[in-house]
Amino acid sequence: MTVTLAAAITLLPFLASAAGLLGSRWPRGAPGTPDKAAARRAAWIAILPAAVSAVLAGWLALRWWGGARDTTAGTLTIIDTGGLPISVGLEVTELSVLVGLLVTVVALAVQVYSVGYLGDDRRYPSYSAFISLFTSAMLLVIYAGDLLVLYAGWEIMGLCSYLLIGHWWEDLGNSRAAIKAFLVTRLGDVGFLFGIFVLGVGAGSFRIADVLARFPQMSTATLIVATLLLLAGVAGKSAQVPLHTWLPDAMAGPTPISALIHAATMVAAGIFMVARLFPVFEAAGPTLDVLAVLAALGMLGAALAALAQDDLKRVLAYSTISQLAYMAAALAAGDDEAAIFHLVSHGAFKALLFLCAGAVIHAVGSNLMSDMGGLRRIMPITFVTMTIGFAALVGLPPASGFFSKDAVLVAVEQASAEGPLTDAAAWLLYACALATVAVTGAYATRAWLRTFFGERRVVALPEPEPGTAHVFTAHEAPLSMRVPLVVLAVPALLFGFVGLGDMHWGTAAVSVALALLGAGITYSAWRSDPLADPARLLGPFRVPCEQAFYVDTAYHAIFVRPVLRLARVVVGTDDGVVDGAVRGSGRLTLGAAGLLRFAQNGNVQLYVSGLLAGVLLIAVGAVMFG
Repeated sequence: MTVTLAAAITLLPFLASAAGLLGSRWPRGAPGTPDKAAARRAAWIAILPAAVSAVLAGWLALRWWGGARDTTAGTLTIIDTGGLPISVGLEVTELSVLVGLLVTVVALAVQVYSVGYLGDDRRYPSYSAFISLFTSAMLLVIYAGDLLVLYAGWEIMGLCSYLLIGHWWEDLGNSRAAIKAFLVTRLGDVGFLFGIFVLGVGAGSFRIADVLARFPQMSTATLIVATLLLLAGVAGKSAQVPLHTWLPDAMAGPTPISALIHAATMVAAGIFMVARLFPVFEAAGPTLDVLAVLAALGMLGAALAALAQDDLKRVLAYSTISQLAYMAAALAAGDDEAAIFHLVSHGAFKALLFLCAGAVIHAVGSNLMSDMGGLRRIMPITFVTMTIGFAALVGLPPASGFFSKDAVLVAVEQASAEGPLTDAAAWLLYACALATVAVTGAYATRAWLRTFFGERRVVALPEPEPGTAHVFTAHEAPLSMRVPLVVLAVPALLFGFVGLGDMHWGTAAVSVALALLGAGITYSAWRSDPLADPARLLGPFRVPCEQAFYVDTAYHAIFVRPVLRLARVVVGTDDGVVDGAVRGSGRLTLGAAGLLRFAQNGNVQLYVSGLLAGVLLIAVGAVMFG
């Protein structure tokens, strides 16, 4: 029964995607115009299976935590590869039950929200179908019982993210962001695939249960190589240093996609993967040190970058990178439960923040906080729900982030005393974690104040005709967008209480004090001049933070420019040498044909003269040499 429920939860969104893509092939409206009937049909096709899947995930969770764990693994078929077989099947664990519930609930909220956000878009049917396919792929990753089956879902997620980020592909920035996300994550996936091969060959099986049972017999070198390769894929999918640069640019896509892909699903897949194979990573000590250093750099660097952004969605994007690094920090510190606790908590409140940001952008007509302000009275529901989301992000009680962040900080603190990390890595991680708490309080408060307080602003679009202008005035989001905000605000506010019994109040007090310190400094700067950006406190460091410490610039100089130069050399060689040889052979043939044409001109007298000349030459030769 347990595996059957998992199969149904995974299969329903896949069937919805197939039906949605097929249904979008028969539009009833004129070409290039929105078809309301097709949009309504696509909405029902997307939302109903997502709702049933979420209900089944909730039922599975209730059964699991109620002790009904009858059959936790099942195999549909075994594919003979000539080497290690592939077991096509599912496996249900406590981790997959919890994360599966998160994914289905957030996916349902995003599908409902998208009706109001993109219902008039002529490509909405394919958009909603790709969301369903993405959801199914993530669920396959969660419930997969075989590493290669997991990898199949992993790659389908990458394809869907490319399609969804580039939804408005007519805009060059959107299409470039989609390509960048695809290429960067594919780079990490190369290492991920080879890591699967090393781990599977070492264990003699790709089944996850077999790998977890047999890894103690593997050599330390095999475990380190396998986990470091897997970590490359994790860094790509979960946007960790040094493969994090795709995530801020991916904000060019529709805001609901940011909530789904970049808060609760794809970016969480890497953290889920490490937690799923955590005993293997724990046995590879140097890998945890590498993960700790990457997490330390990522959490503080991304938080500082968020503090200097003007685009609200980019603030949340860098915030996501920072919070994912918190989860990686808990894993590096040896506490997978704290990492998953923060993953689920973050999935709820960050999806809420992205959807609230979408409501604000939908109302104001701009992503920039410099175009916002004074919205708390105009958009009261969005204001209250986004305030809850920011409180959870900062880690203020009683929001869920207060409890989950405390669990992470406790794990990191204990690792600095005694744990799986070397002393240098542990202390670096702990120092960066505490500093990030204060910076998080600062950038969250800055975004909150600049969006909802101060003077009310309007955004004027370019004038279509002289003397006229379209002006966006802020307004509350439609009902289909407000309902998901209220629904997600509940777990963002209350979910953390499940960890109340494990609280460490000393660490929690330090965390709240640091967060309030960062928030207080930002509020003081804003209060002194509400029209000025509190990021001015960064002084000369503001531009480096705004440019995310020029990592993209360095990549462009180190990788992009040399590749472009090499491409030009290859094009020149192909044009001058390869194509030149082909063109030269053609010209040579034409020249030889021109010479031959003089002898074959149809003049009989010329032919007879040639014949006589030939006979004469033969005769002379016979006399001379005879």
